[in-house]
Amino acid sequence: MLLQNIHSPEDLKKLSEDSLTALAAEIRRKILDVVGKNGGHLASNLGIVELTIALHRVFNSPKDAIVWDVSHQSYPHKLLTGRYQSFSTIRLKDGLSGFTRISESPHDYFDAGHSSSSISSALGLLAAWRLQGRNDKVVAVIGDGALTGGMAFEALSHAGQLSKNLIVVLNDNQMSISPNTGAISRYLSKLSMSRSYQELRHKIDRAVDLLPNSENHLGKFIYRFKRGLKGLLLTNNLFVDLGFEYVGPLDGHNITQMERMFRRVSKIPRPVVVHVVTKKGRGYSPAENDPATFHGIGPFNTSDGVVEKFDALSFTEAFSSKMLELGKKDGRIAAVTAAMAKGTGLDAFSRRYRERFFDVGIAEEHAVTFGGALAAGGMIPVVAIYSTFMQRSTDQVIEDVALQNRHVVFALDRAGAVPGDGETHQGIFDIALFRSVPNITMLSPVSQKDLDLCMDWAVFNAQGPVMLRWPKLSCPSEIPAFSAPIEIGRGLYVRNEEFAPAVSTSFMGNLIEQKKVPFSVLLVCTGGIYTETLTAARSLLLKGISADIFILRFIKPFDENYFLDIAKDYDYILVVEDGILEGGIGEYISRVLLLNGKKNIDVIAFPDKFCHNGNREQILEDAGLSPETIAERVIQYEKKRT
Repeated sequence: MLLQNIHSPEDLKKLSEDSLTALAAEIRRKILDVVGKNGGHLASNLGIVELTIALHRVFNSPKDAIVWDVSHQSYPHKLLTGRYQSFSTIRLKDGLSGFTRISESPHDYFDAGHSSSSISSALGLLAAWRLQGRNDKVVAVIGDGALTGGMAFEALSHAGQLSKNLIVVLNDNQMSISPNTGAISRYLSKLSMSRSYQELRHKIDRAVDLLPNSENHLGKFIYRFKRGLKGLLLTNNLFVDLGFEYVGPLDGHNITQMERMFRRVSKIPRPVVVHVVTKKGRGYSPAENDPATFHGIGPFNTSDGVVEKFDALSFTEAFSSKMLELGKKDGRIAAVTAAMAKGTGLDAFSRRYRERFFDVGIAEEHAVTFGGALAAGGMIPVVAIYSTFMQRSTDQVIEDVALQNRHVVFALDRAGAVPGDGETHQGIFDIALFRSVPNITMLSPVSQKDLDLCMDWAVFNAQGPVMLRWPKLSCPSEIPAFSAPIEIGRGLYVRNEEFAPAVSTSFMGNLIEQKKVPFSVLLVCTGGIYTETLTAARSLLLKGISADIFILRFIKPFDENYFLDIAKDYDYILVVEDGILEGGIGEYISRVLLLNGKKNIDVIAFPDKFCHNGNREQILEDAGLSPETIAERVIQYEKKRT
């Protein structure tokens, strides 16, 4: 075993070149075994093993900084930087993060998780070091998918202006979450496929490298001569035009070739793009054949790649089916996503209605503005983006959609608690971010049937922008209340005899027999946390407390009079919200009740801190949103009251 004896990159550098192939195989086996048990990002990590080895053999991390874009592909990096023993805990509660975290290791310079930021971060770090007289290297590793994000090009432009000796490694695997689309993808493919270009470029590089380099006027002349010579003989590419030297494409699975090139470019006193071509999922045929499925995956059988399938329909699957129905019903309906057709459930729509499907790449800001313009042109766009990634497009939602009152339907998947991905992927900020924006309507469907009704209303009856949010979760069992017609601003009022008929009958019989008036509580919840609220309500009934549920189908607008009429007869009202407390719907409801003389109100929501790793149950427990905590809050209030 080679891998278990590597405690830092220094140990890696002591290995012979002949042993590196065996090491790469060990890394892949370790990643496959752990991800098979814990879930995680598989295909991207299997594809970047040799590149990670080469980087850590050439550069001197942590003295030199390696900045990973998104950092979901940092598993080999973790294994080579002293985290082998704890790697089995990745994505588990109190275990390693699935992304780089500065709290884990000095080799992790940034907490990452969202796309297209690595070049900006690397350039800022490099500029700070140069101002302090420090001459260590900074390397940004960014995928071709992340390069579709506009922020990456802003940073490339700035790096070219600063002329700092930044090294950008472009990991070209033709994939982000879904297969890459658009002009940038085609451009990179063109660069990769031109063998004659590469052969000529290498010959010219060898020739001009024989010329001396210097920082004086002669050196500047020679640099201009090199660029001019290349310009005469080669067609410059985008990176060269931005002020970078361009090297590649290299075979991203040839460690020797990459090491040799990284050593060369580390001596160039200017920004360099090193273009490396890798294969996502390399070494594991199920992931090679279906990298989209194995991009981010739950626990699975590693022997055949089969993922356990649950009988219950997920909210994502319910949305996917509904979009097919809507697409057939009305030709004005278009779907927009940001490199996540499969994750949001739009892959079926993309196949059935290809001309009305738009994958804009990892460019959420553009997706929102593009959607607003589709609406201006007479279409009905449905823009499907994970809740955590909608944060990136807040300005576009306000300026390009809400301000102009464009009829865009936003489908926010992964709202609320998101298991496994830690701080950067929780969908807990959307309510506070967007509820305050004028013209926006916000809904929180609770089941498949409710989602169907909400989508129909949002598409065909609503005016202006509409947001629907749902969790990464299976849909709960249907009850008649979930099929109630849409009434603007009104939620779903569910009495305990409907959601727990057997328990309710026994409970009421005991009360009548004992001639008691029960303590009554109204549990008010967003649709995404109904399951936990329901469990709490049933446990309260068993403890002799009368509990009913009011589901916030509408987060905005909110029919105050309707709600006050329901709430007036309850001894206690507890709002349970799968968003942050500050600025959330719970705070708003509390104010409404207080202004109307009701003081028996409390709110449980995510506290003012970032969430850590864990499954859904653990995340909610840490936030005080578990069924047990919800029920206990009610019990404690009753005790104080008596």
